[in-house]
Amino acid sequence: MKIYTKTGDDGTTSLAGGARLPKSSVRIEAYGNVDEVIALVGVVAYMPENRERMNFLVGIQSRLMHCAALLAVGPGASKSRMTAPSDSDIAEMESEIDAMESLLKPLNSFILPGGSVNIAAIHVARAVARRAERAVIRLSGEADVDWQIVKYLNRLSDYLFVLSRKVAAESGVEQPAWIP
Repeated sequence: MKIYTKTGDDGTTSLAGGARLPKSSVRIEAYGNVDEVIALVGVVAYMPENRERMNFLVGIQSRLMHCAALLAVGPGASKSRMTAPSDSDIAEMESEIDAMESLLKPLNSFILPGGSVNIAAIHVARAVARRAERAVIRLSGEADVDWQIVKYLNRLSDYLFVLSRKVAAESGVEQPAWIP
């Protein structure tokens, strides 16, 4: 099977179920942003600093794939094999956030994304997760969206922020403070 079909050469793409939309549509933007988060979480998962967290991060990628699939479903298509993140998925991420935060010094200023290339990359993943969240919220203004996706993306960006701080602390790297 060839990867290229040429059907998108006209600026449209197909949804699950066959409906076609312009590639500039809010729906395509929403699941495209989630796709970017999936890729960036992959970068984060395979950083040497995250070896012990890799399975958790790959699990996040899997749940995000379900989110993207749900967002890519067109009218009348079946969602039977797709599941949105559950309350327990969100609670599990909150538990990870709490565990990491309990080992970190309290923040007393804003920090600039950086300290190392890998820490900055975690911040890029966080920022793209926030963008994906905003895109899904925009989509919810014109289509039915499972709100668990929004909640999961919101919590994921929190997780990635705390993860950046945890990786910095474990690496002995000081993240630069923002001095207005």
